[in-house]
Amino acid sequence: MPETPDVIPAAAHPVVEALNPYRWFILAGLITAAILQVLDTTIVNVALPQMAGNLGATSEEIGWVVTGYILSNVIFLPMTAFLTQRFGRKRYLTASIIVFVVSSFFCGTSHTLGELVFWRILQGAGGAALLSTAQATLIQVFPKHEQGFVQSMFMMGLTVAPTLGPTLGGWITDNYTWNWCFLINVPIGIVSAVLVVMFLHDAEAPSKAGTVDWIGIGLLALGLGSMQYLLEEGERNDWFQSSMIVTLAIVSVICISGLIYWQLSPRNRNPVVDFRVLKNPTLSACLFLFIVLGFGLYGGTYLFPLLAQTVLGFTSMQTGLALLPGGMATASAIVICGAILNRPKPLIDTRIVIVFGTLMTMLSMWMLGHISSQSGQADTALALLIRGLGAGFLFIPINQAAFASLKKHELQQASGLLSLSRQLGGSFGIAALATFVTKHIQMHRVDLLSNYNDANIIFTDRVHALTGGLMHHGLSASAAHSAALGLLDKGLMRQAMTMSYADAFLTMLIVNMITLPAVFLLRKNKTASVGHVEAVMD
Repeated sequence: MPETPDVIPAAAHPVVEALNPYRWFILAGLITAAILQVLDTTIVNVALPQMAGNLGATSEEIGWVVTGYILSNVIFLPMTAFLTQRFGRKRYLTASIIVFVVSSFFCGTSHTLGELVFWRILQGAGGAALLSTAQATLIQVFPKHEQGFVQSMFMMGLTVAPTLGPTLGGWITDNYTWNWCFLINVPIGIVSAVLVVMFLHDAEAPSKAGTVDWIGIGLLALGLGSMQYLLEEGERNDWFQSSMIVTLAIVSVICISGLIYWQLSPRNRNPVVDFRVLKNPTLSACLFLFIVLGFGLYGGTYLFPLLAQTVLGFTSMQTGLALLPGGMATASAIVICGAILNRPKPLIDTRIVIVFGTLMTMLSMWMLGHISSQSGQADTALALLIRGLGAGFLFIPINQAAFASLKKHELQQASGLLSLSRQLGGSFGIAALATFVTKHIQMHRVDLLSNYNDANIIFTDRVHALTGGLMHHGLSASAAHSAALGLLDKGLMRQAMTMSYADAFLTMLIVNMITLPAVFLLRKNKTASVGHVEAVMD
């Protein structure tokens, strides 16, 4: 096999990359790496209790395994354009995959919580490029007639992986140990790195001219890091009742405001994040829609397992299997969506497809918002299936609308911001929904408890019936009475939790309904594919 140079003359770039005979190997390597990155945000969640037991950590301490990963990932995502330009696309992608693989190995061999959290932070830093840089690379490598299929495959991996994570994590935890949630990344990551090293080349030499924007990097790290930590830990620390959370909120606002001002300042010749791309109204609208989509996708993936395991009595494996058909539905919807949009003249306007996907999502939220404490897997299956289909009809059209409006030099920066918007949307969703559910459980419990008194004949009859049954099994009168009240309180708490989760799903429905008009800020695309190529060839 002939060797390909790392750098191809810029003038030859469009033709050579469009005809790259090894581009499908590049696609395989980049999709695999991206799936690993997204999978690692959810696969470890079901293994956290086992990790805590093995490492002697509390539930609060073990949460840093997730928090550390997401913190570093969020900080590095908007910097991927700067790092790609500075070191070159091939070098940065290869280094990121290697960092991710090495960190995964050491995560799997960690013996203390400190070790594990340290390697998870490095893993998150390496994983940032596996999303944004990988997607921008595919747009530049493939010719226009293949873009539709390629982007559909890439987005399919990103949307299905979070759904498969709990199922795979539950299976690994039940049959092996938590260590394999990380070690499974190593052989797959090595294959991905080899494919990128062998077949990917840079279109132009990396630019090392100019000074590094250390001020921007510092503000970015402090601002986004503080905000992400606030979102991750706020509910656990009672939000603004905690002085630490208040301090982080102030630091976040000051640093992010300073970052925006400094990045747009004419004195900053080499901004680490080029916010000028947000002058594009279509891109700005897509960022907003991706935040809402991240809110719904990650928020729903967080909410349903809690409902299933605490109220409906599902095991971890049953919960994962319940989510699996929705993931398959997402994959099917992405293929259908690609067939509709990726042609010289799309069969349906992109905006109509997005509206359809949003309405399906709203329908699923309505159905999940009306389940009862007696519901089983069969009662939730259709709602989760519709939710999966809705997500599939949202990702592809929003993604294509964003990239079709960009020029070549904007691709990498926009890709980083789009990935960041999905991640932040998910963080906002999880934080908001966790607080919402906690508050509503308390509210519904107080409301239901008002019916537990001797003036309520139904209540007293139920207490007498339970007390008599327990006395029949050998308990004394006082012990049976106390046990009967305990059983009724347990049932009350279960009902309060059911009502609070239902409220949360209906709130997600309202959020989707309120943001629906933003779809019409998008421009009508004549073709989904041509926009990609025009951006690359510009």
